[in-house]
Amino acid sequence: MRATGDLMRIGIIGGGAWGTALAQVAAAGGEDVLLWTFEDDVAAAITRDHVNPLYLPGVALSPAVRATSDLTALSACEALLVVTPAQHMRGIIARAAVGARPLILCAKGLEAGTMALMSEVAAETCPDAPIAVLSGPTFAAEVASGLPTAVTLACADDALAARLAARLARPAFRPYVSADVTGAEIGGAIKNVLAIACGVVEGAGLGKNARAALIARGFAEMTRFGLARGARAETLAGLSGLGDLVLTCSSEQSRNFSLGLGLGRGSAAADLLADRRTVAEGAFTAPVLAEAARKAGVEMPIVDAVARLLDGTFAVGEAVETLLARPLRSESA
Repeated sequence: MRATGDLMRIGIIGGGAWGTALAQVAAAGGEDVLLWTFEDDVAAAITRDHVNPLYLPGVALSPAVRATSDLTALSACEALLVVTPAQHMRGIIARAAVGARPLILCAKGLEAGTMALMSEVAAETCPDAPIAVLSGPTFAAEVASGLPTAVTLACADDALAARLAARLARPAFRPYVSADVTGAEIGGAIKNVLAIACGVVEGAGLGKNARAALIARGFAEMTRFGLARGARAETLAGLSGLGDLVLTCSSEQSRNFSLGLGLGRGSAAADLLADRRTVAEGAFTAPVLAEAARKAGVEMPIVDAVARLLDGTFAVGEAVETLLARPLRSESA
């Protein structure tokens, strides 16, 4: 699966559940991996006890995973997986002295204020670094436990994509290579917002028919926006688009789905977000995406409804009524 002479030293920026799971993947086989986390106590526990008690409790980590709270310690790593929350990525990679090392971006979202994709943020902040994107249907606990997973690894440089895929591939972790960085990012960002909407449907007791319809119509919104931004339709219909959408719209393991579940049951968005240690990226992406769609002239009524639910403009009943009252149209429109 991998060439033995092609093992690059991997550093991971972000010690949450997903960053820790990726460290576990990269360390399988005994290759040393260095994981940066903000919290000193989490770094100490990972290195000493081989567990992340705060973000991924109960999963035994490889002894080859070491952790640090010092970004400069990553200087010897040859490639960096960036697994920070989307809204903090710019500031953190600016401090990381990236240089010309490849960045594999694993955050999913649009940056507030700039409406930039993570690859655009990285290109502006680290102009000498080659950029790749890792995205797809992944629950961190399953990946860390070695359950079968397939992802998209998107990179404009075919040779680098092949090398990164070979380094990360495992019997139960299969990267599919793509050159469509934009498509891989857009699928990952939009599915988080749509997962909130599906959680609302579940929480409000609107039924499985409604959730299936929402997934299908949400995918139509993803496709419209993606094509307008230059993504490829086949990428949006693949692992990083439709695949990730189906996963996160169907389970309370999804932070975004569980946020929507609370909204559908009548809780206020501010209360739900204040009570979370982990980040539901869709809550920050929704208003940015809704504004970007308006500026691009792309209709995204579900995304707009989620943004209005989150800012308190809509109650759940109003959002549902607004969507159901839209004019009849061709399904392909």
